[in-house]
Amino acid sequence: METSAILTWTLQQEIPIPADVTELLVEGEQAVASFATFRDSATFTTKRLIVRDAQGITGKKVEIYSLPYSAINMWSSENAGRLDWNAEIELWTRAGEIKVKLGKGADVRRLDSLIAWAVLGSR
Repeated sequence: METSAILTWTLQQEIPIPADVTELLVEGEQAVASFATFRDSATFTTKRLIVRDAQGITGKKVEIYSLPYSAINMWSSENAGRLDWNAEIELWTRAGEIKVKLGKGADVRRLDSLIAWAVLGSR
């Protein structure tokens, strides 16, 4: 399976884990950390990355991406320091390449550490 275009997500500051994420979790899965996105949130769990993307003018329609850590083959981080406003992380997956841009307030080292924990700990 190949994604038609490179997916791009922008993560902002870390936020409390949204209450409605728990309904998406499977037995034994726990939410670890969440980040605000442009219109919703991205949550790292013990098994995957869940990105919720509100759609449309009202935001009532929600698209949910679920990226199992086992699908990530490699990643890279690019930044000029801890709170670089142009930092980004690239994930190479079985489905294609995903760019994660980091907005103001997102700590690239925290995200790099979460991805390393998730990918290397799940193998």
